[in-house]
Formats: sequence, structure tokens, C-alpha cells
Amino acid sequence: MLDFTENAGTFLQSLPEHASKPWPKTGGVVDLTDKVRQRKLLALLPVDEVWGIGGKLTKRLQQLGINTALQLADADPEYIRQQFSVVVERTVRELNGESCIALEEVVPTKKQIVSSRAFGERITDKQQMGEAISEYISRACKKLRQEQQTAKHLTVFLRTSPFSDKDAPYSASRSVELDTPSSDTRIFLNKAMQLLDGLWVNGYRYAKAGVMLADFFDIGVYQPSLFDDPLAVKESDQKLMQLIDQLNTKHTKTIWFASQGNKQEWSMKRELLSPAYTTNWRELPVAR
Repeated sequence: MLDFTENAGTFLQSLPEHASKPWPKTGGVVDLTDKVRQRKLLALLPVDEVWGIGGKLTKRLQQLGINTALQLADADPEYIRQQFSVVVERTVRELNGESCIALEEVVPTKKQIVSSRAFGERITDKQQMGEAISEYISRACKKLRQEQQTAKHLTVFLRTSPFSDKDAPYSASRSVELDTPSSDTRIFLNKAMQLLDGLWVNGYRYAKAGVMLADFFDIGVYQPSLFDDPLAVKESDQKLMQLIDQLNTKHTKTIWFASQGNKQEWSMKRELLSPAYTTNWRELPVAR
């Protein structure tokens, strides 16, 4: 746990979580309220572990003798700005606890929603792919309703692994535009399955798939054309989606669509999933 003051740097705030994963002896809890401990941990972190420091920057920093996060933190910000950019200078200041990224008082409305995961096991069966796409549609539509938005554009994509020598390369996506913006999961499920029919090719071992919703409208703002059905959006359908969201929020996945499947053997491996300390009472750490 870190002392989250107003001036705490964004990367510093992430250090406790970062440190608790590779070292099991911490028990998942790291106390970094002490500045000395912060510096010890920064000294152990390679500079390429710092947010925003990629491979090219790492090589240039190493040429200057900066190999660890602590060495970067101790560098002169003005000098770093001259040698690199204002972005890297801000990183140095963040490492010293100076917040350089202002918090947004009002969260802007999303312009698109993407739901995508890498599969725990390669998918070679179209039915399993349909289950995965259905699951992603369900998640994306729930987020859309939470944003109090409707969407008109849907994209479905899938691909094999670009990093595997065993799998032939294949990547494809297809999109469709609804006649009337919607947030009804059932409508997007129907469209997604139609898109999947055009995307699916037998013989590939698919590693990842996903969906994207875009072209958002505020609820009730969309102006239908002369030929649109004014009864396309029913109040009863909206209430049904709200009820499903309410039940699934109180009790995880109480109601789901049959196309999402039951076993979901394709889902992501979760052995190393971080505990949900802030959202699940059962996963709170216990001091003994």
C-alpha cells in the first residue's frame, strides 16, 4: 500500500502492485510509504519497466549510464528534456512523486468500446468462437448501457497468433451498421453471428478475437430517417436489458444468453489474476 497523496506520481502508485507479483514472500501486500523503500524498489527495476520507456529509449538511456528506474529518477529533468523530450522529462518528475497528469473532473464519454481477450486455448471450432464472440458482445453492451449510450456500428475481428511458428497467419475483421442505434445485447448478438459467418475459415488455430462498438448516440437523441421504424426501440426491451444488468451486478452472471455457452474452455488463463481487493470482500488480505 502506498501513501496516495495529491502529488503522488502515477507510476509510483503502481509500484506496490508491481512488486507484489514477482516476489511471493510479500504475500501480495507491499508497504511503500517509506521513501527509503521506494528508492530500494526503484533501484531493482530495470529502466525499461517504467511506463513509456520502450526499447529505443532504453538503449539511449543506457548509453547515458541510466539502467534502472532509480537512476532515471535521479537524473536532471531539464537535461533529460534536452536529450529526449518533455514526455520523458515528465516521467522523471513522476518517479519523484510529482504528478504531471491532471485528473479529469468529468470523465469524457467513450468514442468506442472494445471487448477482446487472448484465448487460454487455441480455438479451432466455430461454435466455441461463437461463444467467445457472444461473451464479448455481452460485456461490451453492458458497458454501453452503463455509459447511457446507444451504438450504431459493430466490428468483429479474429486472428491467429503472430508470434507462433506453428500457426499460419490469418487476421480478419468485418463491420456492420445498424439502421437504428441500440444498446440491446440481442440485436448485436444477431449481427455478430452474421459477421462471424463471413470471417470464419476452417483449419486455423485462432488465438484472439474481439468486438468493437462505435458511432455512439445519447439515448433518445438519434433522429430517425423517413423510412426508419419508429417502434424499433421498445421500452420493454430497454427494461429487460436493465433488469439483466441489475441481476448480474448483484450476482455474477446470473442470467446469460445461451450463445455464450457454459464451460467456456477457451477463456483466458487466470491462475495469475490479481486479487480483487477493492471489489470483493472474500479476497481481502487477512493479517495473522
